[in-house]
Amino acid sequence: MPATPPRPPRRGRRLLTVAAGLATVAALTAASPAAAHGHGHTSHGRPGHGHHGHHAPNPRTVDVQLLSFNDFHGNLETPAGSSGSVSELQPDGTTKTVAAGGVEYLASSLRTARKGHPYSVTAAAGDLIGASPLLSGLFHDEPTIEAMNKLDLDVTSVGNHEFDEGATELSRMQNGGCHPDDGCYEKGKKFQGADFPYLTANVTKEKTGKPLLKPYWVWKKDGVKVGFIGVTLEGTPDIVTAEGVKGLKFHDEVETINKYAKELDKQGVKSIVALIHEGGLPANGAYNYDCDSPAAGGGISGPIVDIAKGITPKVDALVTGHTHNAYVCTIPDPAGNPRLVTSASSFGRLYTDTTLTYDRRTQDIVRTKVDSANHVVSRTQPKAADMTALISRWNTLAAPVANQAVGWISADVPRGTGPEQPLGDLIADAQLAHAKTLDPSTSLALMNPGGIRADLVHAASGAEGDGVVTYGEAFTVQPFSNTVNLVTLTGAQVVSALQEQVSGPNEASPKILQVSDGLTYTLDLTKSGASRVDTSSIRLNGDPIDPAASYRVAMNSFLAGGGDGFTSLGKGTTPLVGSDDLKAFNDYLTANSSAATPLSPPKADRITVVK
Repeated sequence: MPATPPRPPRRGRRLLTVAAGLATVAALTAASPAAAHGHGHTSHGRPGHGHHGHHAPNPRTVDVQLLSFNDFHGNLETPAGSSGSVSELQPDGTTKTVAAGGVEYLASSLRTARKGHPYSVTAAAGDLIGASPLLSGLFHDEPTIEAMNKLDLDVTSVGNHEFDEGATELSRMQNGGCHPDDGCYEKGKKFQGADFPYLTANVTKEKTGKPLLKPYWVWKKDGVKVGFIGVTLEGTPDIVTAEGVKGLKFHDEVETINKYAKELDKQGVKSIVALIHEGGLPANGAYNYDCDSPAAGGGISGPIVDIAKGITPKVDALVTGHTHNAYVCTIPDPAGNPRLVTSASSFGRLYTDTTLTYDRRTQDIVRTKVDSANHVVSRTQPKAADMTALISRWNTLAAPVANQAVGWISADVPRGTGPEQPLGDLIADAQLAHAKTLDPSTSLALMNPGGIRADLVHAASGAEGDGVVTYGEAFTVQPFSNTVNLVTLTGAQVVSALQEQVSGPNEASPKILQVSDGLTYTLDLTKSGASRVDTSSIRLNGDPIDPAASYRVAMNSFLAGGGDGFTSLGKGTTPLVGSDDLKAFNDYLTANSSAATPLSPPKADRITVVK
C-alpha cells in the first residue's frame, strides 16, 4: 500500500480576501480558538505559537499533544441524568459527582487544551454516531459529523454503532451526499461528510478483501510523523443487526494492527497510535483514579488487556473505547515494556490529554516520557458559540417532531445500576402490550440492557413541564429503530436465554435481560456461569416454566436475531414483525398516563438478586 498522502484541506473553509488585509487576518486568528488550531498537514506552525525549524535548529525531541475521546454517540446537547456526569475521586478518598458533557463544552475544552501546543492532534476511538439522541439521530447523525468537523477532529476509528445503518451509510458519513431516502434537510445545503478519515483496518469487503475505508492515516508536521491505525471490535457482527454488517468481514484486532504497524514501519513511520473500539473494565469508577496503583483501587480487566498484550511494541499508545469507562493505564507490551492504554468515558464528558515525546533522530516515541490524564468537560466554562449556533439550527428543524408530548411520569425512571432497571421493566411492559395487540397469546417480553440509552428524567426540558415525556426524550431512550418481533420459544429455550445472560460470551460481563411483568426468578451473583440463574425459581405469572411447552415471546429485532450472545432467542419459530420499538414505547406511555395521572416508575422487583 502506498504511503498515505497528506489530508486535503478541510471542505467548507473560505479564504479571507486579500482586501481584508493581513492585520485583519492576524486579529481574527488571535481571537478565534478554532482558527488557532492548525492541523499539521503542511509545514506551517500554529499561528501565534512560533514555529520550530525556521529561525533555529530543530530540537532533538518534540512534545506531540494527543487529545482523544470516544463513544460520543451524537450527544450534542448536554446529556441528562446519570449520562451527564462523572465520578471524581477526592483527596480524602471520597467521590463526588461532577456535571459534564455537551459539544458546546467539549469544543471549548479541546480548544483551550490546544493553546500553547504547536504540535497537537485530536483522535477518537469510534461510536461517534449511532444510538444518538433525537437531535442527531433524526437526521441520520449529520449534525454530529458537522460538529466533529467544527471541533477539528483529525482522525477516528470506527465503532460498532457506525454500522447501525450499514456500510453504504457509513461511506456517506465519510464522503458526503444527501440521505438516499430523506434527501437534504436544509434547502440549498448538501451534506459534506467528514473532514476527518474514518479508519476501518479490520473491516473488509467480502467481495474484494479490501478495507471498507482507509486502514490507517499519518499525521505530519515539520518532519514529525505519527501513524494512526483504526479498528473496531472483532465481535461487531454479534452486536449489530445482520443488515448493518451485510457484505463485510471483521478481523482479529491484534493481527490487523500488527500487520499495518509493520507496513507503517517500512514506510518510515516509527511512531504509531492504535485507535481501538474495544475496551476494559476499571477497578474504580472515578475518572481520575490511579489505574496503576493497586493500593489506590487501580487496575483494569476485560478484552483490552489481552489485546494490549498482543499488539506489537511498534505501537506506542492505545486509545480505546466501547465500554464507556474512564481509565489511563499502562499494560506491558509483548517486550515487557509499559505502554499507555486510555479511554475517556462516553458522551463527550471527558477528554484525554496525552503527551507523546517524539525523538527526531529515531522518529519514535520516547516511551518512558509518555504522560497522560483524563480531564472533565466542565459545564462551568464558556460555551463554544459555533456549537451553540449549530445546536440551535438543528433544533429548529427537529422541533415539530421532538416537542410532541407522548406521556407523563411521576418521577425519574432511571436505567439504574443494578441487574434490573426500572426503565428496562417499563420498556419490556410496553413491548408486551404492543405484542398482545398482534397476538393475544403473547406471554412475556425481553429487552436487552444495551438498547436503553438514557434515563427518563422528570425535570422539565425546554418548554415542557415537569413530568412530560416528549418524543425527543423517548427517542433518546430507544434510538435504534428496531422492530418488536414475536417468536415462539420452548420453555427450555427461555430458560437457556436467561442462563446466557451470565454464561458463554456474557460470563465476564453479564447482560441481564429486562423482563415484562409476570416473569420472576432469582439471580445468584455469588455463583459462576449459568448456575447464577436459579432455574427452580423461574415463574411466569406464578407458574413454573414448562421446558416442553411453547411460549409466545416479544423482543426487539436485535435480540430476535440472536444479538448480544443470546443464541437461544435466535432460534424462535413462527416469527411475526410488529411496529418499531419506539412507537410501541410511545403508545404505551400515551395509553397509560396523563397529566392528571402520571405513570409511576416500576419497582424493579421482578429479579431477586443474591450478592
